[in-house]
Amino acid sequence: MKKVVIIGSGFSSLAASCYLAKAGFQVTVLEKNDQIGGRASILEADGFRFDRGPSWYWMPDVFERFFADFGHTVADFYELVKLSPAYRVFFEGAEFVDIPDNPEAIVAIFEKLDPGSGKRLNAFIARAKKNYEIAMGGLVYRPGESLTELVSWPVIRRLHLFVTSIAREAKQVTMNKNLQRILEFPVLFLGAKPQDTPAFYSFMNYADFGLGTWYPKGGMTQVVLAMEKLAIGLGVKILCNHEVSQIAVSNSKVTSVVVNGTPLETDLVVSGADYAHTETLLPDTYRNYSQSYWKKKTFAPSSLLYYIGLKGDVKGLQHHNLFFDTDFEAHTRAIYNHPQFPEKPLFYANFPSQNDESLAPPNSSSAFFLIPVGVDLEDTEAVREHYLDLIFSRIKAHTAIDLKDKVVFKKSVGVTHFKERYHACRGNAYGLANTLMQTSVLRPSLRNKKLGNLFYTGQLTVPGPGVPPALISGKLVSELIINAAV
Repeated sequence: MKKVVIIGSGFSSLAASCYLAKAGFQVTVLEKNDQIGGRASILEADGFRFDRGPSWYWMPDVFERFFADFGHTVADFYELVKLSPAYRVFFEGAEFVDIPDNPEAIVAIFEKLDPGSGKRLNAFIARAKKNYEIAMGGLVYRPGESLTELVSWPVIRRLHLFVTSIAREAKQVTMNKNLQRILEFPVLFLGAKPQDTPAFYSFMNYADFGLGTWYPKGGMTQVVLAMEKLAIGLGVKILCNHEVSQIAVSNSKVTSVVVNGTPLETDLVVSGADYAHTETLLPDTYRNYSQSYWKKKTFAPSSLLYYIGLKGDVKGLQHHNLFFDTDFEAHTRAIYNHPQFPEKPLFYANFPSQNDESLAPPNSSSAFFLIPVGVDLEDTEAVREHYLDLIFSRIKAHTAIDLKDKVVFKKSVGVTHFKERYHACRGNAYGLANTLMQTSVLRPSLRNKKLGNLFYTGQLTVPGPGVPPALISGKLVSELIINAAV
C-alpha cells in the first residue's frame, strides 16, 4: 500500500485525502495549526463561535457531488437552510435591496428599478445557466494540463465570452449603477475585477440567482467536520500541530517530509498548503516556479477580518449584508492598480446568529466583517481599529443601529495574519484571481514537473479560488495520482 502525505487540511486537502484513501492509499494529513480546516477553521471565545474565513455556501450541487462520490448525501452530515432573502445590498443614501431566493422575484426587482431591464436580465440568467451547465458538466473538472481540455463545441461557441468581461455584460443588462453592482458582485468570489473577469464566468450569477444562498447549521465548519468524519472513516490519519519544514528529495523523487524536525518517509506528497510556500520547502532546482513568477501574478485580494460578539439582537440586518455604498471602482483600484488601504472601502457584514442561535450566548449576536484589501500591505492594530470604527459608523448611518455600544468581544486580523497562519504568498486570502491569463492551463500546475511523486492542490492551482473549486481541486489531483498508479 503506497503511503501519501498531504500537507495542510483545508477543503482541497481533505477532499484529496478521501479520494486517495478510497482508492487504497495509506493517507496521512499534516496540519501546522491546532485545528483542521485551513481558512475554514473556527474561532471560539466567550461563548461565541465564528467561522474564521468562508461564510458563503454557494453551488450546493458541488458539495452533493462530492459526498455522492462516497455514497453519501450532504444531509447525512449537516443540515442546510436556504436563506430568504439571500442577502441585502446597501447603496448610497438610504437605498438597499434584498435579493430574493428565486430568479423571477429578482427579475421583478430589476424591472421595478430599471424598466426594461427585466427582459434583458432574464436572457442574461438563461446564458449564465448554460455557462454553468458547461462549466460544471465537465470543464472545471479537468486538470488544466492541455488547451485541448477547452476544445468542445459548446466552449468554442462561447469563445467570445472569454474576451469580453462581466462588467460589460452587466452594462448590457442595465445602466443602473446599483443593479450593475449586484450583477458584478458574484465574480468577486473569483478574486478579480469585473472588468478583468471573462464573461463566461457569469455562471457565478446563476450560482447566485438560480441556485441560491444556503447556510449549514453550525456554520461552515460543519462542512469541515463532515469531511473529517468521512476521511477518518476511510482510514485517513489526521495530525494537527505538525508543520512540514522540508520536502526531502533523492534520485529525483520525494523520499520524505521533515515534520517538527523529524523525517517522515512517504511514497507521494500532495500539498494543499500555499503553493508558493510549498516550493520553498524544496531545493531550488526542483521548484516549478521562481519567486519572480509569483511576484508577477495577479492575486485575489487579502482581507481585514473582524470577529465581533455583541450583546442583544441586530434586527434590521440580514444574515449576509453587502455595503456597496461607496465608489466601487475606487476600491478595486486600491486593491489591484495602486495597492493601498482604501479610503472608503466596500465591506461585507455577516450576522449568522440571525439564523443560528448556537453561535452566540443567550441574548447575544455574533458578527463577522470583511474588507477586501490588496496583497503585500502591512496592517497594524491601529489600521484595523480605524476600519472597524468606519464599519460601525456606516452601519449606523444606514440602519440607526449602534453596534459599537453592543460589543462584548472583538478580534481582528489582516494581511500579516494570512502570511503567518497560512504561509499565504504575499498575504493573499483567496488565491490567484481568475483572469483570462490565469485560467485553466494558465494556472500553476497540479504536478511538480521535475518530481513525479509531488503534487499540488488548492486555490493557487486549478480550478481556482473558493470552497466549491477547492473540493474539485482535491478530486482533480487525486485522479492524476490514481490514474498514474493504475
